[in-house]
Amino acid sequence: MLIIVMPFAIMMTPAYICIHNSITYMKFNLKRIIPLIIFIISIVPLQAQMLRMVVHTTEQSLAITEMRPDMVISSEVVEAWSCEWVDEQPTFPGGTNALVHFINSSRKYPTEAFNNGIHGRVLCSFIVQPDGEITHINVLKSIEPSLDREAVRVLNSMPKWNAGRVDGTPVPVYCIMPITFRL
Repeated sequence: MLIIVMPFAIMMTPAYICIHNSITYMKFNLKRIIPLIIFIISIVPLQAQMLRMVVHTTEQSLAITEMRPDMVISSEVVEAWSCEWVDEQPTFPGGTNALVHFINSSRKYPTEAFNNGIHGRVLCSFIVQPDGEITHINVLKSIEPSLDREAVRVLNSMPKWNAGRVDGTPVPVYCIMPITFRL
């Protein structure tokens, strides 16, 4: 029999896990386990701050709406901070109003989507690098290939952003942005 003892507070009697005959028995009472739950909840965000993503490169590096294994040329692991966990989020130069103006003035409705009456919202993800450059643009929610390509083109044409920061240091930040197409 193996006993694992996990002390978490001076006033608390240690909770323990007994493993016997490949069956796990947990022996604890609620007063003893609550500090453990609070401790685990408090450390989970620290471990989840950095995202690790696999980015696939394809021949058609613009909007790929259907990813097939035969299309992938290379894959790379990219680390970036989640937008919720940075001290200062990345911002578009001039703020939100300038971003909306930039998207509205840069976006061109593709004629094939316009003629077919297709409209909606393309959801894209990208990483704002420490120097403010937009990289690793990806379509998360596709509507139609021509609208997807246009959304990616608009994001690629953006000027450098003000980088996100953690403890005053610029860091790569993973962001998600919808690009809306209305008729």
